[in-house]
Amino acid sequence: MNEQKKQDRSSFARPNPEFQLPQGVFSSLITEIQRAVAAEGYVIPTPIQEKCIPHLLKGRDILGCAQTGTGKTAAFVLPLLQRLTQAYIRPQRGTPRVLILAPTRELAAQIGASIQTYGKYLRITHTVIFGGVSQNRQVSAMKRGIDILVATPGRLLDLMEQGFVHLNKLEVFILDEGDRMLDMGFIPDIKRILTQVPNKRQTMFFSATMPQKMVNLAHAMVRDPVRVDIAPDKPTLDTIDQKVLFVGKKNKNELLVSILHDPEVRKAIVFTQMKHTANKVVKILEEAGIRSTAIHGNKSQTMRTKALDGFKKGRYRVLVATDVAARGLDVDDITHVINFDLPMEAETYVHRIGRTARAGARGHAVSLCCAEDRAYLREIERLLGREVPLETEHSFHCEESRHSQLPAPKNFGRNPRRPREQSGSNRSHSKPASRRHNRPNRTRQGRR
Repeated sequence: MNEQKKQDRSSFARPNPEFQLPQGVFSSLITEIQRAVAAEGYVIPTPIQEKCIPHLLKGRDILGCAQTGTGKTAAFVLPLLQRLTQAYIRPQRGTPRVLILAPTRELAAQIGASIQTYGKYLRITHTVIFGGVSQNRQVSAMKRGIDILVATPGRLLDLMEQGFVHLNKLEVFILDEGDRMLDMGFIPDIKRILTQVPNKRQTMFFSATMPQKMVNLAHAMVRDPVRVDIAPDKPTLDTIDQKVLFVGKKNKNELLVSILHDPEVRKAIVFTQMKHTANKVVKILEEAGIRSTAIHGNKSQTMRTKALDGFKKGRYRVLVATDVAARGLDVDDITHVINFDLPMEAETYVHRIGRTARAGARGHAVSLCCAEDRAYLREIERLLGREVPLETEHSFHCEESRHSQLPAPKNFGRNPRRPREQSGSNRSHSKPASRRHNRPNRTRQGRR
């Protein structure tokens, strides 16, 4: 069972230094949950919490669209804990009452930490399962019986196929980060999982973006949902100072080092498109005397956890990450987000820069744009509805990159379909060969 104590700092309005009783919809929660909220120093709910919690307490389905850092996790965790407590049933072996699906290990762990934090005065049990680690502890938790199961799709299907998880008595199904699930190719897996879930259930569907494709997918899962949109037409926060620096590709490394030598850059995330690029950037920064670490799919879960913990505690000033590995990260006091590589999807730019300017603070987003990135920048500016401010006062400014007309790659605007994450060495024993041949033939590669 996940015993993490991590606080969901982005889930509420800014903490009040003096102890106060929670206000607004928080006052409709049971005493034990109010105590947990107050113990974290939070008083006023965020807009998505104010809108979601009353409907969820009534058992309604929710279709929610909200950006990173709006308090979305707590918006469903708090009423969920209340529901399970008021209709308490002793956990049964391998049969959770609630399933929360998340696209990445880090986001799943974050959700588990929120459940731990806000359910600390309750009898509700939970566990988090994902690939990349041994399944033994996860199986043991399921055998003991748990109320809430937080999972990534790949490992969940493996444990279902081995007979360790049964969803026939599920009461609540929650899908978080629906747009990222779609990008990562998890929708067929989710549909397989849904065939094992009772039709009579409460369903919550959350996504940072809600194009028509996502709406269609959501309506196949929810029934008569309440639609909640939090600033859907404002893809970036007003508290983030954005700028773009045009640079020749060969000078990107030197420009990045010069930016990070600025003492104002106290804690930064640097995004790259590729895992091997992330490793190279860390090596360059370390040689320049800048303490940094990387997280991506080629790192073991233990290494990723260690890197993230070191970044949070200040042992590293810079975290270099790929998009999939960084989705769902909850780290306080990030002053700068730096796009070493611009993302292939304009919407991903929004997710990236949303890692800064948390809890009312101001933040900075810096993008390094070479000639090959210019088409990506145009799509980002089209989404934003304005140009990203240009910074030319640096030693590596490149007019050729600024005026480049190079076309985007053929797969621009879409992430290639990725196989679901591997579950570790136990996968080969997951089920009899006769059943394994029914699974689609997928490349065996780990996720970012």
